Amino acid sequence: MAPSRRRGPGAIVGSMNSPPDSGDDRGESDAQRADRNWNELLQELRVSQTGIQLLSGFLMVLPFQSQFATLDTAQRRAYLLALAMSILAVGLFVAPVIIHRLLFQLHRKAWLVHTGHLLALGGLACAAAAIVTVVWLIFGIVLGRTSALVSLLTALAFFGVVWVALPLATRRRHNRF
Repeated sequence: MAPSRRRGPGAIVGSMNSPPDSGDDRGESDAQRADRNWNELLQELRVSQTGIQLLSGFLMVLPFQSQFATLDTAQRRAYLLALAMSILAVGLFVAPVIIHRLLFQLHRKAWLVHTGHLLALGGLACAAAAIVTVVWLIFGIVLGRTSALVSLLTALAFFGVVWVALPLATRRRHNRF
Protein backbone atom coordinates (compact mmCIF):
# COMPACT_ATOMS: atom_id res chain seq x y z
CA MET A 1 0.00 0.00 0.00
CA ALA A 2 1.43 3.39 -0.98
CA PRO A 3 1.94 6.05 1.71
CA SER A 4 -0.44 8.98 1.80
CA ARG A 5 0.27 12.31 0.16
CA ARG A 6 -0.74 14.47 3.12
CA ARG A 7 1.31 17.52 4.13
CA GLY A 8 2.51 18.70 7.51
CA PRO A 9 4.78 17.33 10.22
CA GLY A 10 5.49 13.66 9.65
CA ALA A 11 3.89 13.73 6.22
CA ILE A 12 4.90 11.01 3.83
CA VAL A 13 4.79 12.05 0.21
CA GLY A 14 5.55 9.30 -2.23
CA SER A 15 8.15 7.47 -0.22
CA MET A 16 9.69 10.37 1.70
CA ASN A 17 8.95 13.47 3.76
CA SER A 18 9.18 16.01 0.96
CA PRO A 19 6.27 17.61 -0.82
CA PRO A 20 5.90 16.72 -4.51
CA ASP A 21 6.69 20.31 -5.49
CA SER A 22 9.85 20.49 -3.34
CA GLY A 23 12.04 21.41 -6.30
CA ASP A 24 14.27 18.37 -5.69
CA ASP A 25 15.86 17.87 -9.11
CA ARG A 26 17.82 14.69 -8.37
CA GLY A 27 15.68 12.78 -10.84
CA GLU A 28 15.36 9.78 -8.53
CA SER A 29 12.50 7.37 -8.34
CA ASP A 30 10.66 6.83 -5.05
CA ALA A 31 12.67 3.63 -4.53
CA GLN A 32 15.98 5.41 -5.20
CA ARG A 33 15.03 8.22 -2.81
CA ALA A 34 14.07 5.69 -0.13
CA ASP A 35 17.40 3.89 -0.60
CA ARG A 36 19.35 7.16 -0.39
CA ASN A 37 17.46 8.29 2.70
CA TRP A 38 17.93 4.89 4.34
CA ASN A 39 21.69 5.10 3.73
CA GLU A 40 21.80 8.65 5.13
CA LEU A 41 19.84 7.53 8.19
CA LEU A 42 22.25 4.63 8.76
CA GLN A 43 25.22 7.00 8.65
CA GLU A 44 23.57 9.28 11.22
CA LEU A 45 22.75 6.30 13.44
CA ARG A 46 26.37 5.07 13.27
CA VAL A 47 27.65 8.40 14.57
CA SER A 48 25.01 8.72 17.28
CA GLN A 49 25.19 5.09 18.34
CA THR A 50 28.96 5.11 18.88
CA GLY A 51 28.85 8.08 21.23
CA ILE A 52 25.96 6.84 23.33
CA GLN A 53 27.40 3.33 23.55
CA LEU A 54 30.62 4.78 24.96
CA LEU A 55 28.64 6.81 27.50
CA SER A 56 26.56 3.74 28.42
CA GLY A 57 29.65 1.62 28.92
CA PHE A 58 31.21 4.27 31.12
CA LEU A 59 28.04 4.53 33.19
CA MET A 60 27.77 0.74 33.55
CA VAL A 61 31.15 0.46 35.28
CA LEU A 62 30.67 3.37 37.70
CA PRO A 63 28.95 1.38 40.48
CA PHE A 64 32.03 -0.82 40.69
CA GLN A 65 34.25 2.15 41.58
CA SER A 66 35.02 2.70 45.26
CA GLN A 67 33.86 6.33 45.27
CA PHE A 68 30.40 5.39 44.01
CA ALA A 69 29.41 4.55 47.60
CA THR A 70 29.86 8.22 48.53
CA LEU A 71 27.06 9.42 46.22
CA ASP A 72 23.99 10.74 48.02
CA THR A 73 20.43 9.66 47.14
CA ALA A 74 19.87 12.44 44.57
CA GLN A 75 23.17 11.64 42.85
CA ARG A 76 22.34 7.92 42.74
CA ARG A 77 18.95 8.69 41.22
CA ALA A 78 20.59 10.97 38.65
CA TYR A 79 23.05 8.20 37.84
CA LEU A 80 20.22 5.69 37.34
CA LEU A 81 18.32 8.18 35.16
CA ALA A 82 21.41 8.78 33.01
CA LEU A 83 22.03 5.04 32.71
CA ALA A 84 18.39 4.34 31.80
CA MET A 85 18.31 7.12 29.19
CA SER A 86 21.58 5.98 27.62
CA ILE A 87 20.37 2.37 27.41
CA LEU A 88 17.07 3.51 25.87
CA ALA A 89 19.01 5.60 23.36
CA VAL A 90 21.11 2.59 22.37
CA GLY A 91 17.94 0.54 21.91
CA LEU A 92 16.28 3.23 19.80
CA PHE A 93 19.38 3.70 17.64
CA VAL A 94 19.71 -0.04 16.98
CA ALA A 95 15.97 -0.62 16.40
CA PRO A 96 15.89 0.50 12.72
CA VAL A 97 18.57 -2.04 11.85
CA ILE A 98 16.70 -4.84 13.62
CA ILE A 99 13.43 -3.82 11.95
CA HIS A 100 15.21 -3.79 8.59
CA ARG A 101 16.43 -7.35 9.17
CA LEU A 102 12.92 -8.53 10.05
CA LEU A 103 11.34 -6.78 7.06
CA PHE A 104 14.12 -7.61 4.60
CA GLN A 105 12.87 -8.02 1.02
CA LEU A 106 9.28 -7.09 1.91
CA HIS A 107 9.57 -3.79 -0.02
CA ARG A 108 8.79 -1.61 3.01
CA LYS A 109 11.75 0.78 2.65
CA ALA A 110 9.65 3.99 2.68
CA TRP A 111 7.93 2.90 5.89
CA LEU A 112 11.28 1.81 7.32
CA VAL A 113 12.87 5.19 6.58
CA HIS A 114 9.96 7.03 8.21
CA THR A 115 9.92 4.74 11.25
CA GLY A 116 13.71 4.82 11.53
CA HIS A 117 13.55 8.61 11.46
CA LEU A 118 11.12 8.62 14.40
CA LEU A 119 13.19 6.07 16.33
CA ALA A 120 16.34 8.15 15.72
CA LEU A 121 14.60 11.26 17.07
CA GLY A 122 13.60 9.31 20.17
CA GLY A 123 17.16 8.05 20.54
CA LEU A 124 18.53 11.57 20.25
CA ALA A 125 16.09 12.82 22.89
CA CYS A 126 17.17 10.02 25.25
CA ALA A 127 20.84 10.70 24.48
CA ALA A 128 20.37 14.38 25.27
CA ALA A 129 18.63 13.49 28.55
CA ALA A 130 21.48 11.12 29.46
CA ILE A 131 24.16 13.70 28.64
CA VAL A 132 22.41 16.51 30.52
CA THR A 133 21.97 14.25 33.55
CA VAL A 134 25.63 13.20 33.48
CA VAL A 135 26.66 16.87 33.26
CA TRP A 136 24.50 17.64 36.31
CA LEU A 137 25.94 14.67 38.20
CA ILE A 138 29.59 15.47 37.45
CA PHE A 139 29.32 19.19 38.18
CA GLY A 140 27.45 18.39 41.38
CA ILE A 141 30.16 16.01 42.59
CA VAL A 142 33.06 18.25 41.60
CA LEU A 143 31.72 21.75 42.33
CA GLY A 144 28.48 21.39 44.31
CA ARG A 145 24.74 21.81 43.78
CA THR A 146 24.74 25.40 42.52
CA SER A 147 27.26 24.62 39.78
CA ALA A 148 25.31 21.47 38.98
CA LEU A 149 22.15 23.49 38.42
CA VAL A 150 23.94 26.06 36.26
CA SER A 151 25.55 23.29 34.19
CA LEU A 152 22.20 21.52 33.83
CA LEU A 153 20.50 24.68 32.55
CA THR A 154 23.42 25.43 30.22
CA ALA A 155 23.36 21.92 28.75
CA LEU A 156 19.56 22.07 28.34
CA ALA A 157 19.88 25.44 26.58
CA PHE A 158 22.60 24.10 24.31
CA PHE A 159 20.63 21.04 23.22
CA GLY A 160 17.45 23.08 22.95
CA VAL A 161 19.07 25.61 20.63
CA VAL A 162 21.44 23.45 18.56
CA TRP A 163 19.42 20.22 18.34
CA VAL A 164 15.88 21.66 18.25
CA ALA A 165 15.48 25.40 17.64
CA LEU A 166 18.09 25.77 14.88
CA PRO A 167 16.84 22.87 12.72
CA LEU A 168 13.19 23.85 13.24
CA ALA A 169 13.90 27.47 12.31
CA THR A 170 15.70 26.32 9.18
CA ARG A 171 12.86 23.97 8.33
CA ARG A 172 10.27 26.74 8.73
CA ARG A 173 12.36 29.12 6.62
CA HIS A 174 12.34 26.58 3.82
CA ASN A 175 8.59 25.88 4.18
CA ARG A 176 9.11 22.23 5.06
CA PHE A 177 6.40 22.15 7.73
